[in-house]
Amino acid sequence: MLKHRLAAFALLVAAGAPAHARAQGHDPAALLAAQRTAMARLSNMDGVWRGPAWTLLPNGTRLDVTHTERAGPFLDGAVKVLEGRGYDAGGAVAFNAFATISYDPATQVYSMRSYAQGRSGDFVLTPTANGGYTWEIPAGPMIIRYTATIRDGVWREVGDRIMPGREPVRFVEMNLRRVGDTDWPAAGAVSAH
Repeated sequence: MLKHRLAAFALLVAAGAPAHARAQGHDPAALLAAQRTAMARLSNMDGVWRGPAWTLLPNGTRLDVTHTERAGPFLDGAVKVLEGRGYDAGGAVAFNAFATISYDPATQVYSMRSYAQGRSGDFVLTPTANGGYTWEIPAGPMIIRYTATIRDGVWREVGDRIMPGREPVRFVEMNLRRVGDTDWPAAGAVSAH
């Protein structure tokens, strides 16, 4: 029975591969190596981070939080996994987000799948020369742009609302310091026995 399930799984994987990938006979080991190499550009995110952050709520009120991030490699470095939490002054979780970042060797594009506040989406993430990245959310005529710099143990990220013909409006900022290593998310895998 297990043989049949594995064979069915292999058939589904092969059928789901784009025609050009099947025709070129891509080696999975080579694809994973290309992903790991590309994802190494984002290795400075790995670890546990904490610091002050603020956001403007829809009613215009500013919410100050202590924000944390934990980030680490998964699938032997082919994927990055992140979780962010913002704690209010009383210690309650006021914000929680989860994301994965990956790289597609065929398109040479980094993508982020993000989940936060009941919403989810897929976004292009662009590494920058200063050790950070940018990513955007199209919102009608408006663009929401996040810009991060990660350098010397400091992770600074800002979010701006950009409307044509207007000055950008900053609505979020976080300034985090790296406080340690983490074995998350790779640690704790289920063993074969």
